[in-house]
Amino acid sequence: MTGTLLKIVGLTKAYPGVVANDDVSFNIQEGEVHALLGENGAGKSTLVKMIYGLVKPDSGDMAFKGTAYEPSEPQEARARGVAMVFQHFSLFDALNVAENVALGMAEPPKTRELAERIRTVSEQYGLPLDPWRLVGDLSAGERQRVEIIRCLLQDPKLLIMDEPTSVLTPQEVEILFATLRKLKSEGTSILYISHKLEEIRALCDEATILRLGKKVGTCTPREVTAAQMAEMMVGNELHRPEREPTTPGDVRLALKDLSVASPSQFGTSLKNITLEVRAGEVLGLAGVAGNGQDELLAALSGEITNAPGMVVLDGTEIGAKGPGPRRRMGLLTGPEERLGHAAAPNMTLTENALLTGAEREGLMSNGFLKWGKAKSFAEAIIDRFDVRTPGTETVARALSGGNLQKFVIGREVMQRPEVLVVNQPTWGVDAAAAATIRQAILDLAAGGTAVIVISQDLDELMEVSDNFAALNEGRLSEIKPAKGLTMEEIGLMMGGAHGMEVAHV
Repeated sequence: MTGTLLKIVGLTKAYPGVVANDDVSFNIQEGEVHALLGENGAGKSTLVKMIYGLVKPDSGDMAFKGTAYEPSEPQEARARGVAMVFQHFSLFDALNVAENVALGMAEPPKTRELAERIRTVSEQYGLPLDPWRLVGDLSAGERQRVEIIRCLLQDPKLLIMDEPTSVLTPQEVEILFATLRKLKSEGTSILYISHKLEEIRALCDEATILRLGKKVGTCTPREVTAAQMAEMMVGNELHRPEREPTTPGDVRLALKDLSVASPSQFGTSLKNITLEVRAGEVLGLAGVAGNGQDELLAALSGEITNAPGMVVLDGTEIGAKGPGPRRRMGLLTGPEERLGHAAAPNMTLTENALLTGAEREGLMSNGFLKWGKAKSFAEAIIDRFDVRTPGTETVARALSGGNLQKFVIGREVMQRPEVLVVNQPTWGVDAAAAATIRQAILDLAAGGTAVIVISQDLDELMEVSDNFAALNEGRLSEIKPAKGLTMEEIGLMMGGAHGMEVAHV
């Protein structure tokens, strides 16, 4: 490291009812991988948006390579050498890789010339990409490569990465880390945001910790434990989820040769999925994104109806029933897409609590809505799951991603389901919030609920699951006891969609 690349002094940004960043100061050195850590709502997203020119600070200063840095828009930040890979991909499925990359360039070269540059740079950094492939046909890991290559073509001096491994297998994480270490060796600085603290320890040189908008400390990740970093983030001791020993009961949910055509041209159809989940059991389902997880949840929620005999709940065939009847019978679901699917963005938290809780929580009677009771239900969710929000009348889109996740998962958990199916229950939430959600799942199972957890977080699945399987191209692997499986074995099962040999263990 040869000097300071980005100097941040006293950055402050306030919104109505909340101070997102409060007098934040720290430096990023040249050739440094710098972690930015904090709970949901700690101010990480606002801070990087100010660095990238998406948000203007109320006060404070930045200097880039010793000169004043005040980007008014991302194009200005990119011109100075700052690039960002967002947590949510901004790609068009119907366009190929080269066309998507061109959309992010102010003056793109001719397509063939750009395609050759993409191929050269992607191979140079160990992230091979075919520039002519449709993005809709790519795996989640390959889509992330498109986003990274789009940034590397700018020859950035600072690369900001927001939760970059949330959609990757362990093998893909190693490839990404090799790429980031190569960039570091060439002098590129990386600002790295992740809730996976062991990754931070393995990759990052320094870490800045935010809490409630303020900088509360720094550390050298390799010199502290993940638990110590988590406790710095939350300000107190972190409690790991605990499970009461239980004996699985009767079969609550059974799938028999479930086959479903994906409603999306770029989706993945389900092929002959058979499984049983018993009362008190947590079944963990792993898989690289795009291997049928969304279709499976839709087939279980009733958004996609099924042929007779394929889905049986507590001995009753429910294939023809839609979401409402299935919810009344006790089959509740939590989809991956929290904003727009799990929650209506422009509706308040009270209204969103009402959307799925109306019948099971008695929030309406004879066609009339009980707004007072709905508000009380929303308040109970906010209180139990520590949702950081000004109040129940805040609209869903105003919450940080992690806080909205806590709300939508809490809303389903508190309705006491007979069967709960959740997709990515702790995606994008901090360590303390993840522990709260996982404990709630384990408590449900201890009370007799059958739970299916679909997740790309292998640590999460190993922590909560009794049994484990993986989805590959819409097919389900053999179900195995979770205890004793190694990460390598699980990673190979998940990576089957990439042509790896699936390990049968």
